[in-house]
Amino acid sequence: MGVYGVTMTEQHGYTPQKDALARRMKRIEGQVRGIGKMIDDDKYCIDILTQVSAATAALHAVSINLLEEHIAHCVVDAAGSGDEEEARKKVEEASAAISRLIKS
Repeated sequence: MGVYGVTMTEQHGYTPQKDALARRMKRIEGQVRGIGKMIDDDKYCIDILTQVSAATAALHAVSINLLEEHIAHCVVDAAGSGDEEEARKKVEEASAAISRLIKS
């Protein structure tokens, strides 16, 4: 068993997109560092807020992508496995993730 109960041979739904997700996160990291520099440089507050909004939207897009992959792979696989408890658990995980996204 690996991290979070995942076996070493098991792949997550996002695995084929792992490199693209990592690149997106690096871009977001750069955006956030840029925001910090804007604050250090006493830039205009509205300009900073614009960049915060852009970084937030980028993180939201990553979240939606991960949620879609979770549903398309983890939930569908659990539903097809015949293990009702596992399927219920995966649906609950997806529902909780959707709830967190709606609140953010």
